[in-house]
Amino acid sequence: MDTDTTTEIPPPGSPAAAWIAFDHSVRNIHSWYSVSPLGAPPAVRLCHADGRIREAALRAPRPLPELVAIRCADWVPAVREQARQVLAAALAEDPAGILRRLTPLVLRLGRREQGAWALEHFEAVLDDAPALLGGLRTSQDPPTRRLAARLTVGAGRLDVRELAALAAHEIDPPTIGVWTDAALAALAAHGPDGEAIDSLLGAHGPMVRSAGVTALRGAGRTAEAAGHLADRSGLVRACARWLVRQAGGDPYALSRAALTDPARMSPYAVTAFAECARREDAPVLRALLEHPAGQVRAAAVGGLRLLDTTDLELLRPLLDDPSPAVAREAARSLSGSAARLPADWLMARIAPERPPHTRRAAYRVLFARGGIAGLRASVQVLTDPDPALRTIAAQRIQSMWSPYRPPDLPSGDPEVGALLDRCTHLFSDHVMRRMRSRLAVPSGPAPVDGS
Repeated sequence: MDTDTTTEIPPPGSPAAAWIAFDHSVRNIHSWYSVSPLGAPPAVRLCHADGRIREAALRAPRPLPELVAIRCADWVPAVREQARQVLAAALAEDPAGILRRLTPLVLRLGRREQGAWALEHFEAVLDDAPALLGGLRTSQDPPTRRLAARLTVGAGRLDVRELAALAAHEIDPPTIGVWTDAALAALAAHGPDGEAIDSLLGAHGPMVRSAGVTALRGAGRTAEAAGHLADRSGLVRACARWLVRQAGGDPYALSRAALTDPARMSPYAVTAFAECARREDAPVLRALLEHPAGQVRAAAVGGLRLLDTTDLELLRPLLDDPSPAVAREAARSLSGSAARLPADWLMARIAPERPPHTRRAAYRVLFARGGIAGLRASVQVLTDPDPALRTIAAQRIQSMWSPYRPPDLPSGDPEVGALLDRCTHLFSDHVMRRMRSRLAVPSGPAPVDGS
């Protein structure tokens, strides 16, 4: 029997999933103990279905560390013990290199029944030599960075500025949380540090910036909170409003004043005002619907929605706005009142000659009407030039059917039958028959052979 395999050994630096998949594929190919390992590469023998072959391969000179790590969680005790001896020796010889190379894989193997040993051994090495954590903190693997963050904080070797800088530059949310909490704890324990707070305030992640805003109070810098009222993150804006109030200020007055200052005017300033405005402030936002910047107009539409002041006659024309952001926000606001808008007027806006963003916005409102109007619009959009819009329409048509509730369509309506004829490709024959039966509409004409 041929012992060759088409399974390729992953190249150095391959992700953990590639090594696990390689192990599985080799074992599946060599699933009969009668398959001879003679001539097979060492990597294949390390994954062979026969435990004796795997154990012998571990005694070969310098077996692949990734496969040794996998064998540390092997189901055969003898293989496990041999692999653990080999891995421990490799780790003692080159701890930094082995940790960088294998930690992502060991973390995934740790979920296996016999996989805890390697992870515990790695953590013990890192506890004894925390300087090695620096190499793991820059890993491309998020779980590895999470482990490094947890152990680094536990070791207590970084000062507050280093913790804040790590929080500011991290992109993995769980790791961001570890660094941010540690930085705040250090600020609380050792007092304010301006450089650390500035690092938090300048971070990309809103969780970190909000922590920086909160830390301003302990540093006696509450006056700076006003500068964060128009942050791009709602979380940061909420923290800034809280801090302004704690200092005796009025976030409402400050946010309103920002709308009259060209230097501070922005879409986020509009949203910030809406978040603390009252319904009687709606005229301020309505006036911004004439602003030359599309993003500002879109923020004004969203702000009016926050105030629960939907003016159909005011918002209807915005479906034709040249800014996609404005049309999108207008559609969100109008969807709740879709039944009060003329269906024909909306159908005209999903015609192919209309701009793509207008078609998308109008279709969203049409589908929100439900019933035959939603089906009619969806069937028309199935041939739209925009492939994304066609996909959305197909998915929404399919969502109309449920075996547990009747479709929201009139029963016995010939137009429903005609529309279903145009979307039969979206359903199985069985589903289409059941839907037609529930709606009391006959099947379409049978296709003519050769047509």
